Amino acid sequence: MIELAAERMASAMGADLIQRGSGGFPERAEIDSRQVTGGELFFGLTGGSDDGGQFAAGAIESGAWGVVVEPGRAEELADADAWVFATEDPLGALQMLARAWRRELGATVIGITGSVGKTSVKDITRAILPGSVHASAENFNTEIGLPLTILSAPAGTEILVLEMAMRGAGQIAELTTIAEPDVGVITNVGPVHVELLGSIEAVAAAKAELIAGLKSGGILVVPAQAGHLEPHLESLPGLVRFGPEGDVRSLSSQVSNSHTMVRVSTGLGRQEFIFPFTESHNLENALAAIAAGIAAGASPSELAVRANRVSFSKLRGEHHELEGGGLLINDCYNANPLSMRAAIDYLASLERPDRVAVLGHMAELGPDEAQFHAEIGEYATEAGIEHVVTVGPEAKAYGIGDNVDSPAEAAAWVNENLAPGGAVLVKGSRSAGLEAVSEDLHVLDDIEGQAA
Repeated sequence: MIELAAERMASAMGADLIQRGSGGFPERAEIDSRQVTGGELFFGLTGGSDDGGQFAAGAIESGAWGVVVEPGRAEELADADAWVFATEDPLGALQMLARAWRRELGATVIGITGSVGKTSVKDITRAILPGSVHASAENFNTEIGLPLTILSAPAGTEILVLEMAMRGAGQIAELTTIAEPDVGVITNVGPVHVELLGSIEAVAAAKAELIAGLKSGGILVVPAQAGHLEPHLESLPGLVRFGPEGDVRSLSSQVSNSHTMVRVSTGLGRQEFIFPFTESHNLENALAAIAAGIAAGASPSELAVRANRVSFSKLRGEHHELEGGGLLINDCYNANPLSMRAAIDYLASLERPDRVAVLGHMAELGPDEAQFHAEIGEYATEAGIEHVVTVGPEAKAYGIGDNVDSPAEAAAWVNENLAPGGAVLVKGSRSAGLEAVSEDLHVLDDIEGQAA
């Protein structure tokens, strides 16, 4: 519930209050009128040929507490039984209201970005932090999703864990203006969105906008080996590094069944953690999350006691049992050279009679796209993956294995050829549509606690 008076909301949004409704506060913000079930504050977003304001009347009929629309739409709703706010910029109003609610909550805000692993780091951080924690759901990490996440946080929230996506220069800066993070986490910088920004150095600069967006006295969490991000870290106070030789680092680790036991040096002493995953790249993600938790004021022991609660977002390394004792690793939410290597490493580490990698293309890699794909093909070969199936014409650039035209053909290949007890990795950029592969495989059930 957004516990702000209507007049205060109007002031925060820079909007005019056109019509008074009933009820004290809205339950949450919503931009899709089809999702209105009662008590929401509906924002009629506009852009291009889209005019969300045209659905405001329907939202009110469905029980919306109020609506935020352009002035012309607001005049049409002057007699509505709801709170009606008018503004020339409904999206800006959404963002400004989210900032006002963030300040009202007084919560510690952790903002997480990076080329690879930001969602997993968010998931782990959310799980291990003590107190009342609210975090981004799925991919609510944009200029629309992030404010919706903040506005869905209940009163009494002590920590907000917010994922921040970046597709161009200035976008992280925009998100920090809304969220005003106390702690920033940059998981890494790699060749992701190079097609849009032109170079890895430009990607690093865009990610580094999080640094300037931290609140005064804020703390930044980065890898011990920060690579292209390093020039942006000079003389930066409040810096915590994770990974080998970092402030938060693994001293030893042991994998047992579906768990990893790791002894971590934290700067506040040593602590043992037991996590419900076995992937080495998720251990790195866990170190970033531990560093974020400590930066937010939690003790290592407080974080460790919650380590077994970790679960991961959909399509990010989900583990499913297949007929014949096989294993499906469903990691098809996105892909880039860094995450693809990590997924192949994990597949190669499995002691299975057969290992198959079903690979879709990696998008937005710029002019070196073909080279990046070829390097991944070579990497899979060197890792000893028995079979590679590439999906779609763009994926031919991997240069290895069998190429099929569609996800349905890839699923058919796996169903026909995967040896009993074998493992199959499904991974590619979201535009490759590889979730359809997993849907067509003979899945029996999830394997609890496993995800990438």
